[in-house]
Amino acid sequence: MYEEGRGVEQDYAETVKLYKLAAEQGDAVAQFHFAYMYEEGRGAAQDYAEAAKWYQLSAEQGDAVAQYNLAKMYAEGRGVVKNESEAVKWYQMSAEQGDEDAQAALAAMKKIRK
Repeated sequence: MYEEGRGVEQDYAETVKLYKLAAEQGDAVAQFHFAYMYEEGRGAAQDYAEAAKWYQLSAEQGDAVAQYNLAKMYAEGRGVVKNESEAVKWYQMSAEQGDEDAQAALAAMKKIRK
């Protein structure tokens, strides 16, 4: 609600606060959104390391988009040490769940390796 301003005034700081409460309780969807807020710098200072931390927690619970975003961070070295094998691992997990962006990223990485 607060993130999109549905029924209330848009308030990213309140959004971050609420996502944090749920994320700390282990909610994978909240962890994903909390990570995204840090990655984009919405309602909190942009912090790629913090984003990667929360994407990791969500990804470990099987969230395909979190797996993709975490893979991308490893591929680019944003918030984590650049690590191609970790990127491939998380892209693969996301791709296996049908994430088309992850499938495309894997295909591109394979093409580059050849």
